[in-house]
Amino acid sequence: MVSQSINYVLWHFFLVVFIVIIFNLKLSCAEQSKLMDLNMNMIDHCWRPNPEWRRHRQHIATCSVGYAGKMTNNIGKDLVHYKVTDPNDDPINPKFGTLRYGASVIQGKVWITFQKDMNIRLVKPLLISSFTTIDGRGVNIHIANNACLMIFKATNIIIHSIRIHHCKAQAPGMVMGPNGKVIHLGPVDGDAIRLVTASKIWIDHNTLYNCEDGLLDVTRGSSNVTISNNWFRKQDKVMLLGHDDGYVRDRNMKVTVVYNHFGPNCNQRMPRIRHGYAHAANNLYLGWVQYAIGGSMGPSLKSEANRFIAPKVGSKEVTWRNIGQKNGNQWEFHSVRDAFENGASFAITKGGRVPKPNYSKEQSFKVVDVKYVRSLTRSSGAFKCSKTFIC
Repeated sequence: MVSQSINYVLWHFFLVVFIVIIFNLKLSCAEQSKLMDLNMNMIDHCWRPNPEWRRHRQHIATCSVGYAGKMTNNIGKDLVHYKVTDPNDDPINPKFGTLRYGASVIQGKVWITFQKDMNIRLVKPLLISSFTTIDGRGVNIHIANNACLMIFKATNIIIHSIRIHHCKAQAPGMVMGPNGKVIHLGPVDGDAIRLVTASKIWIDHNTLYNCEDGLLDVTRGSSNVTISNNWFRKQDKVMLLGHDDGYVRDRNMKVTVVYNHFGPNCNQRMPRIRHGYAHAANNLYLGWVQYAIGGSMGPSLKSEANRFIAPKVGSKEVTWRNIGQKNGNQWEFHSVRDAFENGASFAITKGGRVPKPNYSKEQSFKVVDVKYVRSLTRSSGAFKCSKTFIC
């Protein structure tokens, strides 16, 4: 009888302990989820909290915001799943298993992933076909030390979680084009990613640095572009929006620059704008040498809730304008709810209106208070995702 009583007490004790442990685990998960909510921006919160994200990779196509809109044209029943298994590259006769085969040869909707960590040295620029997603989540992918990426007369493209660096200028030559046919490509500057007459492009969570020319160019009539969650560092010319002063087609250019981390050791062009319109929101600017945001040919910019941290020495002014243009009085550079540190300042256009992005419903997003920018950009750049919980 005594033995039964002892067993009952012990059983009851262990049951209580088990319940307490389970309760604490649930509370811990709830607290962790709350903490994630506070530290994730709108794009990341759409997919990162899901521990099963690997099984539902295509869900990320519904998470984009800004001028690219939702990337749902990149998914569907006819989607081809392609895995890169070979880091080698042949610019004219790509082999199955290489990145170029998936990005240039296969036509239609293709979702590219990688079998393992890779260092890919492209022999010639990689021309990416329309409706292609390059998804580097879960592995460590470097495209470096020679040619890099080009989006040429293509649409509906996602580039996600890739490290692109030490890109070099290329001489003219033959290369597999975005239509799956070999074409002649002229000389190419050493950009990490260059857009030429491209539309509906989403560039998210990449790390770009140390390239021979710039890190990201949006040129020759390209538009409806979202550049988000990237880490730009160690670079003279960072981002160019607009081909040249004479290319008037870039007046239709619309680009969203959101949740990016600029710096350290960036000199200028974050971005430099010609003709078109840019909405820069909730970005972190960790210093500059010449300027952070500049341009020519009467562009429009809404800088909203960005944090500008001026360098200790040198220029404290965020903006630069090429005042030698005859249409200089058409400038529309405005700062709304930005934060300035270390003496940073922003010369807004006097007497002008604040240009609005005029997003559609699927493009729109809430620009949060600038005090949260450090948290929202903490995960900027490419990352290697955990097999268990989050990225």
